[in-house]
Amino acid sequence: MQNQILKIKFGQQDLILETGKIAKQANGSVTIRYGQTVVLVTACMSRQVRQGQDFFPLTVECQEKTYAAGRIPGGFFKREGRPSESEILTARLIDRPIRPLFPKGLLNEIQVMAIVLSSDGENDPDVLAVIGASSALTISDIPFDGPLACCRVAQINNEFILNPTYAQLENSDLDVVVAANKDGVIMLESKAKEVSEDIYFEAVKFGFENLKPVISMQEEFRKLYGKEKSQIKLNKPDPELGQKIEELAKDRLREVYKLAKKEEREEEISLLHKELDAKFVLEGYNSADIKTGLIEIEKKLVRKKILEENIREDGRSFREIRPIECVVSFLPRTHGSSLFTRGQTQSLAVTTLGTGEDEQLIEALEGESHKSFMLHYSFPPFSVGETAPVRGPGRREIGHGALAEKALLAVMPSKEKFPYTVRVVSEILESNGSSSMATVCAATLSLMDAGVPIKGTVGGIALGLIKEAEKTVILTDIAGIEDHFGDMDFKVAGTRNGVTAVQMDLKIDGISLDLLKECLLQSKEGRLVVLDKMNESLSKPREELSSLAPRIETLKVNPEKIGELIGPGGKTIKSIIASTGVTIDIKDEGIVLIGSTDANKSEEAIRMIKAIVEDVEIGRIYTGKVKRIMNFGAFCEIAPRKEGLVHVSELTNRFVKNVEEIVKIGDEIKVKVIGIDELGRIKLSKKQAETEPPVNS
Repeated sequence: MQNQILKIKFGQQDLILETGKIAKQANGSVTIRYGQTVVLVTACMSRQVRQGQDFFPLTVECQEKTYAAGRIPGGFFKREGRPSESEILTARLIDRPIRPLFPKGLLNEIQVMAIVLSSDGENDPDVLAVIGASSALTISDIPFDGPLACCRVAQINNEFILNPTYAQLENSDLDVVVAANKDGVIMLESKAKEVSEDIYFEAVKFGFENLKPVISMQEEFRKLYGKEKSQIKLNKPDPELGQKIEELAKDRLREVYKLAKKEEREEEISLLHKELDAKFVLEGYNSADIKTGLIEIEKKLVRKKILEENIREDGRSFREIRPIECVVSFLPRTHGSSLFTRGQTQSLAVTTLGTGEDEQLIEALEGESHKSFMLHYSFPPFSVGETAPVRGPGRREIGHGALAEKALLAVMPSKEKFPYTVRVVSEILESNGSSSMATVCAATLSLMDAGVPIKGTVGGIALGLIKEAEKTVILTDIAGIEDHFGDMDFKVAGTRNGVTAVQMDLKIDGISLDLLKECLLQSKEGRLVVLDKMNESLSKPREELSSLAPRIETLKVNPEKIGELIGPGGKTIKSIIASTGVTIDIKDEGIVLIGSTDANKSEEAIRMIKAIVEDVEIGRIYTGKVKRIMNFGAFCEIAPRKEGLVHVSELTNRFVKNVEEIVKIGDEIKVKVIGIDELGRIKLSKKQAETEPPVNS
């Protein structure tokens, strides 16, 4: 196939799709270009299904090669290593909307890869990667119920901007990524500065309307260059086996789901599966099909109970939130901590305050930046009563942490107001539905407990959906089973003033805008209930920081004096740090931040810094250190690289035959500046200083 191209106007630039030129051995491949950002996306499918395979093995990878931005990787090896957080989040962004569009029962291994080939530093490649994935799958022979399209919407000065640049996003109140097919919205990923639900909905609607031409473009692309879809045998449940399982398990499952605790239900279902396995394997059925059949019966019963009997498995009403308990100052030696429990979901959040030295350096395609607020989410296996290897954070942990971090960014104080580096860690101790939203709540309380002056309390709530035919039920505060057997996971975080983060994932092929609006309104109702419970524990940040946290003092110095403060090779600033034990962070604009848990050491460092950067004042008394002794007097250092002469006549009121009778090298003495000559030489007096109290010591 020869090189083929389609192009449309999409926001501020042309969107260009191309196929047939590179990566031709993949089942489907496209390059997608926007501005000077280019992404290659490929889709491949295995020919055979692995023995015993009983789940859909979709993997999505994203690689941001530094050559795309004309740079060589940092570090010793000079090549890209493990995926960065940005790459992981983009891979998740691709995975979430495409996953529900594959046919149910497809067990062939599918791999989608997005490689950023060129980055212009203005346009984020993540949205392009999602469109590219849809396009590659659409023109391939892989079964896929697409296409879908994706865009980013920002709000600047009350105006919606389609596909904003990085620079435009800096001034935006809203950052919404919308993925949709022609029937409805499939995925949302957003952060906002406390915008109303109405504005948020209008932004999604704006994005949805602008995606229609991109969907039509892909349909045209498929007609012109698409392959015929492969006839893949799908793994469908055996209806005869399903009927047999239902007859034996239906009544037992009803009793199981009356049990209050998740672990009790899981244990009973495991026993039931073993019993069914023992019976039906003898009849010639394989264990994987028996397990699948049991899961289908579970799903059917749970959904039927909600849709037809209007009852949730734990007995709650559709809008009812599980019991909430909040505890602050949970740990004695941390800067701030809280324990947030909602039903059987529990997050322990711990806040740590650091200095500028603790900021995280981010190396991304768009350039380097420093991050002073970090939220890390941890999901140990015991939180769900399981055993598993404990390694580094997985993709789910990275994604959940990023969502909670977005939710809190809107209320974090500016660096000028609060010059600390802030790290929050959420330890999930129990999990049964929406641990990411529990993290938002726990992290907020932990920050306030630490005395971080956040602008408002942020709470989070997760909604679910059961949709069959014309009947639809929205569930507030979904439990794990409702997430597992439901059709939607809709997470909304925000303050009383508005939304700060939204994430929506579906297992169906889209929801209408009307249904989305209903979900937003119901989420607000639930969020306000959560905020009320949080405020009962702690309603505003503590007035004082923890005594264990470092204190950061701020000095403003003349930027022209920064060189003197640093000294040759950093010698001067290093000597201050070594002698006082403080941390010092110097900004180009002349802001000096001094951090220490010891107030006396901070004061000493400030005194030393002022002595360096402030001009020597005639009439001021300093503490000087004797550096050299001559027969006519002693030279004293009153600040780094600032020496003056105490003439023999100014040492004392009596006659001095030998200077060393009065002072010795290394002595610290009080001296008064009595003059500065035209060459800048400083004249000091010991005898005059002794008759006055010192200005500083």
